[in-house]
Amino acid sequence: MRVAIATDGNMVAPHFGRCQAYTIVDIVNGEVVGRTLVENPGHQPGFLPAFLAERGVNCIIAGGMGPRAQGLFAQYNILTITGVTGPIEQVLEDFINDDLQTGPNICEH
Repeated sequence: MRVAIATDGNMVAPHFGRCQAYTIVDIVNGEVVGRTLVENPGHQPGFLPAFLAERGVNCIIAGGMGPRAQGLFAQYNILTITGVTGPIEQVLEDFINDDLQTGPNICEH
């Protein structure tokens, strides 16, 4: 599985499209086997789902995401998990352990 986490510093970004970067993590059998930080190329409607799909991402984690973006990610068979906050390392650990807590989608526009 390849997961992209919307990243601002060492925290999950509140908005997937306006984050500084994406922490892209490869997970195999519950273990992190690769990690890359990819700078956000810019927030343009419809661009980021294709950009992340081209990089093999099958799940994106963010604080928030609008319904249109969620629909576009679904077209690429990319699972969206929103309402996530906290440090990247903790979120990653919780995700791997199937213990990720989510709250309300921070970006409901």
